[in-house]
Amino acid sequence: MELSFFTMPIHPLGKPVWQSIQEDREAFILADELGFVEGYVGEHTTDLAECITSTVAFLASLAYETKNIRLGTGTVNLPNSHPARVAAEVAMLDHMLKGRFNFGISPGGLMSDAEIFGNLDRDRNAMFLECINMVLKIWESKPPYNLKGEFFEVSTEQTMMPEIGQGEIIRPYQDPHPPIVGTVVAPFSKGVTAMAARGWEPISANFLLPQWVKTHWPNYAEGCKQGGRAAEFKNWSVAKNICVADDMATARSYARDPGSPYVYYYSQLLTKLRKGGRLNLFKEDQNMPDDDVTLDYVMDRLVIYGDPSSVTDQLLAFEEQVGPFGKLVYAGHDWADRQLGRRSMILMAEQVLPRLNTALEAAEA
Repeated sequence: MELSFFTMPIHPLGKPVWQSIQEDREAFILADELGFVEGYVGEHTTDLAECITSTVAFLASLAYETKNIRLGTGTVNLPNSHPARVAAEVAMLDHMLKGRFNFGISPGGLMSDAEIFGNLDRDRNAMFLECINMVLKIWESKPPYNLKGEFFEVSTEQTMMPEIGQGEIIRPYQDPHPPIVGTVVAPFSKGVTAMAARGWEPISANFLLPQWVKTHWPNYAEGCKQGGRAAEFKNWSVAKNICVADDMATARSYARDPGSPYVYYYSQLLTKLRKGGRLNLFKEDQNMPDDDVTLDYVMDRLVIYGDPSSVTDQLLAFEEQVGPFGKLVYAGHDWADRQLGRRSMILMAEQVLPRLNTALEAAEA
């Protein structure tokens, strides 16, 4: 099993934006130093707690400060962007990273973003599909493109001057394009089947109960079958909220006490999903009343914390419940305590992961 990193950073309101972004950058640089194989970051336009407004811009700031880690957009919210802009910016970032890049995409899930871009009452899934199809078409076509859809148009026919290079969008560094990755946020997701059929790879979200994460593999395998390729566990990434400390008392305090970044993360997320009518993601029984989905209920089921030995045992139990997967995606949170935030990542990479792999290899023997 390999270790990846993903952060949809939810920072305390009132914390300086520069500090939040600086600490997020430090987390990626640390992940690179620790041998994390991939690192993804999300983006939102209209959320003061999530102050990374462009995943491409943020990752560009890391292109020359990281060495080995593959960086990924997690995700570009395609309905909120024009396909020509996405194609150009992503291709540029792929060149900056010399191919150390994964292209994560989604329709976007923040309703205030959808509203500000005029998409609240539009079919964002249809916009998403049209946008990614146009991006791929731009990369494989010669200009002037002449692409027309229900939502977007792409052409440089009237202004193209090929003799000086005007009117053409650069192609990615990777041929034919960077690997495409999608987040999977729903139980029994049909989207993961469609992604797999197109050769895209999934990351199961960190805020899904294990029993719903488990439902992703059969649908992923079905999509791979439709696409004529083998379904391999190594290509399935599963995100998890993990807090590791040198002792149990410190881990419990940082993960669960008032002021914990994990508590703050889920208090924010619970508020958003309750307002959006999506508490089913947190329900073990879909018939349970919404009022029973409390913050403690969610934290008990979705946050793993402890010393390295305890966290290893909990992750082994989680893997046994959901089935084998290739990449464990460590979910990043605000560094309410910089030392403890860094220490958790270090212990995860240097102590938990080796123990985890030793146990998994022994079980296979």
